[in-house]
Amino acid sequence: MHLSKTLHPPGGATALIAVTGGEGIRQLGYLYALVPCLAGACLMLGIALLTNNLAGERRYPLCWW
Repeated sequence: MHLSKTLHPPGGATALIAVTGGEGIRQLGYLYALVPCLAGACLMLGIALLTNNLAGERRYPLCWW
C-alpha cells in the first residue's frame, strides 16, 4: 500500500491486529489473514447482490464471466 500510495484502512487494521494481537491470534497463523479477508469479501458480495437486485430495473452482476 505504501509503494502504490493507496490506502486501505481495513488492510492496515488486519495487519496491525496480527502484530499486536494476543496469543489466540498468533495460534491461528495464516488462517487469521484468510478468514477476515474471505468473510469480508463474501459479505460485501452478498450485500451488493441483495441491494442491486432488489430494484426491478437494476441487475447485478450483468455477467459472471
